[in-house]
Amino acid sequence: MTLPALPEESFQRVLCVVAHPDDMEYGTSAAVARWTARGIEVGYLLLTRGEAGMPNPPEETARLRVAEQQAACAIVGVKHLTVLEHPDGVLVYGLDLRRDICREIRRFKPDVVLRTGYDIETPYGFDQADHFDAVRWLIAPGLAGFGATHGVEVTGEPLRRGIASLEAHAAYLAALPGHPAPGDMIPKFTAMSGKTMGVEHAVLFRAHDLQAPPEFFTEAMED
Repeated sequence: MTLPALPEESFQRVLCVVAHPDDMEYGTSAAVARWTARGIEVGYLLLTRGEAGMPNPPEETARLRVAEQQAACAIVGVKHLTVLEHPDGVLVYGLDLRRDICREIRRFKPDVVLRTGYDIETPYGFDQADHFDAVRWLIAPGLAGFGATHGVEVTGEPLRRGIASLEAHAAYLAALPGHPAPGDMIPKFTAMSGKTMGVEHAVLFRAHDLQAPPEFFTEAMED
C-alpha cells in the first residue's frame, strides 16, 4: 500500500509542539523546510529549554541549546519560536502545561498542530480536545508499519536543509558519545519512509482530520 501525501495545499499555518530543543530535527524538520519553501508559516513551541540534556550547568546548557535551536529554525525557515520553561527531565502533564499549550495555539492560530506521540487518542476521539478547538489537522511523526497514514516527500533541498538543521545542534550532539553523523542517519530514515510513498525520501505522519466524524461514529452509522 502506498501512503498518500498530506493535503498540504490546504495548510497555511502549522504549529509544532515538542518537548525539547532538537526534537524537530530528527527528520521532521525536512518536511518543515518543504512547507516554508511553499509559503506555509511554521511555528515551534518547545515546552522545555532542554537544560538536563548535557553535563554542563543547567542554565548554561539551556542558553546553549536554545541558541542552537534558533540556528536550526533559521535553516528551515521557521521564524516563530516560543520556548517555555517547564522543567526538563520531569515534564508533567497537568493544568499548567495545558494552559501554556492552549495559549500558544490561540495566539498562533494554526490550522495544523504537529505533536509527538499518539497518547491523546481515545475510542471516542481526542482527550483534552480543548487544545485543538481551532485546529483542522492534528499530525504526529510516524514510521512505516507503525501507524503512519500520510507522507511528505523531502527529496532534494528539503532533505539537505533538514540535515543541516540537526547539524546546527553541534554542541549538543558532541555531548552524546557515539551519535551518528546527521548526514548519515537522516537520509537512511527518510529513504526507508520514501519507499512507502514511492519516492526517494519522505517523512511520514499519522494524521487526523479533526473536522471529520470520529471513526466509531462512522462505523456505527454504516452498521
